[in-house]
Amino acid sequence: MALCFQIPPYLIKPQFSPKPYNPQFTHRNPSNFPAICCNQTEGNDNPAANATEKQQKKISEQSSWESKDSEGKDYLYRLGAEADNMNIAVGARAGVIDDLFTGNFLGKDADIVFDYRQKATRTFEYLQGDYYIAPLFLDKVVCHIVKNYIAHHLNVKVPLILGVWGGKGQGKTFQTELIFQAMGVEPIIMSAGELESERAGEPGKLIRERYRTASQVVQNQGKMSCLVVNDIDAGLGRFGNTQMTVNNQIVVGTLMNLADNPTRVSTGQVWRETDITNRIPIIVTGNDFTTIYAPLVRDGRMDKFYWQPTQEDIVNIVQRMYEKDGITKDEVVTIVRKFPNQALDFYGALRSRTYDRSILKWVNDAGGADNLGGRLLKQQKDGKLPVFTPPTQTVDALLEAGYDLIREQNLIMENKLSKEYMKNMED
Repeated sequence: MALCFQIPPYLIKPQFSPKPYNPQFTHRNPSNFPAICCNQTEGNDNPAANATEKQQKKISEQSSWESKDSEGKDYLYRLGAEADNMNIAVGARAGVIDDLFTGNFLGKDADIVFDYRQKATRTFEYLQGDYYIAPLFLDKVVCHIVKNYIAHHLNVKVPLILGVWGGKGQGKTFQTELIFQAMGVEPIIMSAGELESERAGEPGKLIRERYRTASQVVQNQGKMSCLVVNDIDAGLGRFGNTQMTVNNQIVVGTLMNLADNPTRVSTGQVWRETDITNRIPIIVTGNDFTTIYAPLVRDGRMDKFYWQPTQEDIVNIVQRMYEKDGITKDEVVTIVRKFPNQALDFYGALRSRTYDRSILKWVNDAGGADNLGGRLLKQQKDGKLPVFTPPTQTVDALLEAGYDLIREQNLIMENKLSKEYMKNMED
């Protein structure tokens, strides 16, 4: 089927120098338009011509939009497929090119901006198994979360912040995560390392943004949420002659302001009367709250909870830890009594130490330590490495590993090599 159409002359790019204006050539006279005819068939009768036309439509031989790799994938396809690379700030999902919209917008499935791919909330699918939650810890965290969600129904002052503090390695963070999983809470978890920045005011703004994000989880997803800051005393505490930075002061001021005004949180936008934020409970963990600015930890703003697991709590938690190894509760009691005054993480490290001999045997079976790194990285591809067999746990092996850990602890406390390196250092 032949189609003919005519193009006005002012749309045609001149190939030579323009001729003088001809009054007889007018835009109103269709007979003066040059006719361009093309043959269009329903089938692909001329593949060579189509290939030539496609080649002419290429943007450039060096265009990253059209350049292919060895697998025939274009550059943006690979960029989207490598979304786990944290250095990528701009990209597209695999097979999708769209630089205008983000997310599912008007049927366009695009994801150009990296920030939109980040998920600030935390879920706990990795917590598989039957873990023990200390009843006292459970009651305190559940009560704090529920009180803040029904604070508008209560005629009492409800502290917004719960400070969980205690000795090192007592399972404060892990217990809170277990409680969140049991309650169906989807929290936003921060660490003390995010409370400092080379830019003044960034950590304080980050806390306010995370708080508002938790509020959006409640409003948009219909799930309970909370803001958690782990090891807060490591970021805000004053130790000896450490210097208080501007960011430390702003973070403390931000947390105090949130505790006093939990429904009005600004991140720099213009205030509106309808801009009301959901009240979000805050939970902070630490080891020593005496190092934190005192007005922040006062009773009206922070509810304190000192966590020191009892002997029963330790036995129940360690029993769940060793349950898959066939260790009975009586044997766990024996192990705990052999190593009194030890934190909960000691018993986890004790179990991990028993794997050392099995791992060394596996290394020898794999051919020794020579060039082991290259083979370890390729183990999923070639499958040439031997199968690792976990050790059979016994009480004697666990006790032997425990004595090794105790010996290392004592060496650290007794051999203060810093005195040898700094002769004039005062005790």
